[in-house]
Amino acid sequence: MMSSPLFHLFRKYVSIGVLNTGLHWAVFFILVWLIELNTAWANLFAFFVAVTFSFFANAAYTFQAQATKKKYFLFTAFMALLSFALGWLSDALHLHPFMALISFSLLSLVLGFLYSRYIIFKDID
Repeated sequence: MMSSPLFHLFRKYVSIGVLNTGLHWAVFFILVWLIELNTAWANLFAFFVAVTFSFFANAAYTFQAQATKKKYFLFTAFMALLSFALGWLSDALHLHPFMALISFSLLSLVLGFLYSRYIIFKDID
C-alpha cells in the first residue's frame, strides 16, 4: 500500500474532486432543468462554481496553503483551457460529447493535481 506524502496529497485531491464533480453536475442540472438555461451557459456557470470550490477546498484541505487571487486566476485559467481543449479535440475527432466529459474528468484529476502541487502551491512542504 502506498503511503508516500505525494500519494496522501493525491488522495485528498481526489476526495475534493468527487465533491467538485457532484457540485458541477448538481448546478448544471438545476440550471438546465429547473431554470431552463441553455446547456452552454449552464455548463459554464457550473464550471465556475465547481472550479472555485475546488480551488479553495484544495488550498485549505489538500495543500494547506494560502489562497490568493493570482493563484485562483492561474488555476481557473488552466482548468478552463484544459476543458476547452478537450472539448475542441472531441469535436475535431467527432467523438460523442460524453467522451469529452469523461476525458476532462480523468485528465483534470491528474493534470489538475500536478499543476496545483508543482505550480500553484509549489511552496508547500
